[in-house]
Amino acid sequence: MEAIEAAGWRVVMPEDHICCGRPLYDYGFLDAAERYLHRALDTLRPHLRAGTPIVGMEPSCLAVFKDELPELLPHDDDARRLTSNAYHFPEFFQTFGIEPPKLDGKALLWGHCHQRATGGMSPEQDLLEKMGLKVQNLQGGCCGLAGSWGFEDGKYDISLDCGEQALLPAVREKDDDCLVVADGFSCKTQIKDAGTGQQALHVAEVMKLARAEGVGAASRPLDRDALRVPTPPLRERALRVLVALGLGAAIGAAGAAVARR
Repeated sequence: MEAIEAAGWRVVMPEDHICCGRPLYDYGFLDAAERYLHRALDTLRPHLRAGTPIVGMEPSCLAVFKDELPELLPHDDDARRLTSNAYHFPEFFQTFGIEPPKLDGKALLWGHCHQRATGGMSPEQDLLEKMGLKVQNLQGGCCGLAGSWGFEDGKYDISLDCGEQALLPAVREKDDDCLVVADGFSCKTQIKDAGTGQQALHVAEVMKLARAEGVGAASRPLDRDALRVPTPPLRERALRVLVALGLGAAIGAAGAAVARR
């Protein structure tokens, strides 16, 4: 969130546990998912009524607020406020005209299916190009993991076959100095576990790389330790779990409410 703060915004991380409930939808637990959404609204309500933009780091989580939420709670005013004021991370930069840090080099961009469906990949491509990167926006199917689907019995081979349609060959064949950018937790996991020898970066990690190591950082060996968020003291972890786990804690996302100073 350093780039947002540098642009004059104050980042607010809710201290209560928030989960979008995404894993519940796939198995039909809609009543439980609705309870999760009510808890999220209870926590975010002061920010929603103040008109604070809600920024999601994990596309699956943010897509719940943009798509499933108004279907499950159609008559809730705060639900409507959240849906209309929720942004994917790159979408937030585009909407509010925030300048990203500069970074030379190349990037292979892969879009999460939920991000493609609820805003598209143009904001992310524009953001990376605004940084100075030459972007290949890779098209073609799905990574194949689809949350926990690819881990289920009998589905592993199908999951990999999906990834082999476009994503995995492109990652293996990319130039050594080309960054792999994928915001989705599932997509990043598939890239890492499918034997590509690569680890994808979230666009926020790309920004952190640029801010921490300068405009030429993409051409040097990647130091992933430099991109990690410092672990808070044990005493604070229970209160600040959202920073690590995010709006969809069940699948390892992150989320934040952002307010103008």
